[in-house]
Amino acid sequence: MGTFKKESLELLREKIDLVEVLSSYIELRPSGATYKALCPFHDEKSPSFVVQKTDSHYHCFGCGAHGDAIAFLMNYLKMSFVEAVESLAERFHIILEESDGKFEEKGPSKSHLKAVMTAVSKFYHFYLLYSDEGQQALKYLYNRGIDLEFIQLFHIGFAPKLPHCFYAVLKGLKFDAKTLETVGLLKKQDPQKVRPFFSGRIMFPIRDSIGSVIGFSARKMHEDTFGPKYINTPDTPLFKKSQVLFGLSYCRKRIAKEKKVIVVEGQIDALRLIQSGFNFTVAGQGTAFGEGHLRELVKLGINQVYLAFDGDHAGREAACKVGDLFQKEGIEVNVVKMENGYDPDTVLKEKGPEVFAGLIETAADYLTFLLEHLSKDLDLQSPSKKNQLVQTIAKIVRGWDHPLMVHESLRKLARLTEVPETLVGVGDKPEQVKTKIKQTGTVTELSFDPDRILEIDLLRWLYLASQNTTQIAEFTKKHLEPKHFKVTICRRFFEFYFENYEQQKSCDLLSLAINMEGAEDQLLLSELLQKRINQERAKEGAFETVSKLLHRFWLAEREEIKLQIQSGLCREEEALLLAKRFDEIRRSPPQIDVM
Repeated sequence: MGTFKKESLELLREKIDLVEVLSSYIELRPSGATYKALCPFHDEKSPSFVVQKTDSHYHCFGCGAHGDAIAFLMNYLKMSFVEAVESLAERFHIILEESDGKFEEKGPSKSHLKAVMTAVSKFYHFYLLYSDEGQQALKYLYNRGIDLEFIQLFHIGFAPKLPHCFYAVLKGLKFDAKTLETVGLLKKQDPQKVRPFFSGRIMFPIRDSIGSVIGFSARKMHEDTFGPKYINTPDTPLFKKSQVLFGLSYCRKRIAKEKKVIVVEGQIDALRLIQSGFNFTVAGQGTAFGEGHLRELVKLGINQVYLAFDGDHAGREAACKVGDLFQKEGIEVNVVKMENGYDPDTVLKEKGPEVFAGLIETAADYLTFLLEHLSKDLDLQSPSKKNQLVQTIAKIVRGWDHPLMVHESLRKLARLTEVPETLVGVGDKPEQVKTKIKQTGTVTELSFDPDRILEIDLLRWLYLASQNTTQIAEFTKKHLEPKHFKVTICRRFFEFYFENYEQQKSCDLLSLAINMEGAEDQLLLSELLQKRINQERAKEGAFETVSKLLHRFWLAEREEIKLQIQSGLCREEEALLLAKRFDEIRRSPPQIDVM
């Protein structure tokens, strides 16, 4: 997790205009001294989502959702804490300085690098529309069915073939060569000479999840242009191709809300689908869709994936591999059947959005697709070939991480192939699940502290639950005290929360980050943010965690008395009193009111 100077965070808090932030995503209407809106966190017909004009927090009187701008971005767009902070800093023009004091040594800030990329993207777009060379590129795009609306919507551009025009613009913008190298726009030919990284290519801006330009995907028009058909910006401080999903900035809101996504192979496919109303579509970045891309979608809470890859053999092979990644995570996969020679772009151009929507509705579940694909050239009348096929698929299924999904998928495989369930391993004992312990602290130290984990869970419900905030806080305050915490730093975070709560002050994540005292605090905040919570079961989750903490304290009290008695250091009268106290505690387990 990024750690920023307190001064930067305090300045950011002063500059944030909550109404401006919320207005980008929901329709706020003024009503006296407040703004009202339909709550984005639950279905309603009458607005119960309210923001006071001078307040930095929103509140919904329907579902209890409550929070500041950071909480809104984290819960509505499923951003991480750091993503939300950086997004707000960029919006309100705040430079976030690192708390380790090395800010100056690290070169230009990310906000400055993004400003460079935005300016260059505008130049490429202008050059495409208004230069003689750009007119040739426009003709090429029009011939491929890409119209002006598409070009303007996605800010498509063109990189000049000759570098002098590019250099002249950069000189006018006063961007230094080192910064341009840093963002991947210049490339060294030798120690003394650089050249533009992109030349004579159509430019597709690559945006991060909040819409800032962080790189480019460049397509050549002519076969004699040097290099492959597509080249991407190299990895930079802004752009990591193994983690960035093309098109996500246009689709994040819908993906997070509906928990489904279409994954395609090409950038044009993604943009065409987004323009056609399928604005829950993403693509990889010139490499195979991998674990990094998967993790970004998992963060958004997806539970359903449609793979719409090219209809050729390579596309089907890719669907097998990518589908396996999602199935391994317990995410339902459906594969869109595309005719050979077709991709989503050609389907939309030649047959229209309605046909593609039909393909989505009739997409095959992953197991059925896998069976059809792997059996395509096999003679299933041959017992040997059929055995080979069934065992191959069963081995793939047994490699998935969720036992129930493995069990049900093996049963389905047996039905599809008409073989007894026992032959594919249904009923076999699953391999022992290996517990993964996350590494914390130094690289040589593994930490697994159940007390710390339990107490962080409680802090997570207090700081991250945007719904039923007051009810959770009141319930926790009624049942828990600082003495119920074993971990000192967790106790301090608990006390900080309720000190602010009692004084009706902000006790959100930004306030917590501002008041962190050192590396240990930063580590705990990072742990707290590593795991997302289910807002829909916030009350139940907080109740369960409070119950566990009280039960732990009750057992610890008994154990402490038992050790005192067994120590042999007590006089007989003291031992009798301790025994009496032990029985009283044993007969009085924690009584917890239902929330």
